[in-house]
Formats: sequence, structure tokens, C-alpha cells
Amino acid sequence: MKQHLRPALVSLLLLCAVTGLLYPLAVTGIAQMTMPKEAKGSLIEEKGQLVGSELIGQSFTSPKYFWGRPSATGPMSHNAANSAGSNQGPLNPALEAAVKARIEALRAADPGNTAPVPVDLVTASASGLDPHISLAAARYQAPRVARERGLSVKEVQRLIEAHTEPMDLRVLGEPRVNVLRLNLALDRARQG
Repeated sequence: MKQHLRPALVSLLLLCAVTGLLYPLAVTGIAQMTMPKEAKGSLIEEKGQLVGSELIGQSFTSPKYFWGRPSATGPMSHNAANSAGSNQGPLNPALEAAVKARIEALRAADPGNTAPVPVDLVTASASGLDPHISLAAARYQAPRVARERGLSVKEVQRLIEAHTEPMDLRVLGEPRVNVLRLNLALDRARQG
């Protein structure tokens, strides 16, 4: 029995050391050297203060800001510790009620806007943490944000275009706008 137990324990300890210590340290070290910003969570600082991450959405509720995708995480929205979708199918009455309520909230915030509401403004992403909205969602909100900030719609649209991220590798996904970066740019535009 001892002749089988000792090699098994040595193998276990060796694998634990390699996969639990050496490999994570090596990957972390390589990431820190090759892409330090991303390895630290793509954090965004403004005037020396940490304001968020490029990778995790935030809940903006003031009409002077662009609103991101709804979050299905709980108990608070955009909770990175509880990343998940709602797992509600398209025929689920609860999802239908939530989408209707979100459309009503968007219409109430901008009653003059009769454009179709982009789907990403009323449905959560699979992670519940999506920091981006589509160009259509940003353009839909531009008149409200411009009015609330005392800017022209053209000024706001220029900011949207300046903060539009292209498709990945020029072929994957769709152009998108990081909501936090766009809202920070709006705040800077008002100060400047």
C-alpha cells in the first residue's frame, strides 16, 4: 500500500504546485509585462479617482447621461460578483413585463422621441455586465442627453462617433460605444 500511496501523494503535490502556483504566477507575470492595463482590470481613473472599469457596465439613471444595457445581476445591478443573465426565455411573461417597463421608462424620459427603441436598451446581456451599447442605442439617446446638458444634438453625436469602438479584427461583432467612457467625455465637454 505504501508503495502506491507515496508516488500518488508526490504526484498530487507536484501537480498542485505546478497548476496552482507556478502556472498562475507565470501567466500573471506575462500579462503584467505585455498588457499591464488589461491585467489590472482596464480600470479608468479621472482626476486621480477610480471611476470604473472599461469591462464592467455601470448603472446610470440621470437623464443627462447615456444609459447602458439593463443588468440581470442581483441584488444590485452590474454586480461583478454575481455575473449572470436572467435565463428568461423570449416567451417568459416576466421578461415581457420587464421589457415593457423598460420601454415605458425610456419613453417617459424622452417623450418626444418616437424612434424605435433599440433592443439592447431593454434586454440584459448574458453576463449582466456589458459596458457597451450599440450605435443605435447611443443615437437613440442623443436628443435626451443633448437637451438635458444644453448641448446641440450634433455635439453629442460627434462625441458618440469619437467614442465608437470598431468591430473586433474588423470582422467580428458590431461597432459599439463604451457607456462609461462616453459619459466621462460628456462631463469633460461641459467643463471645457
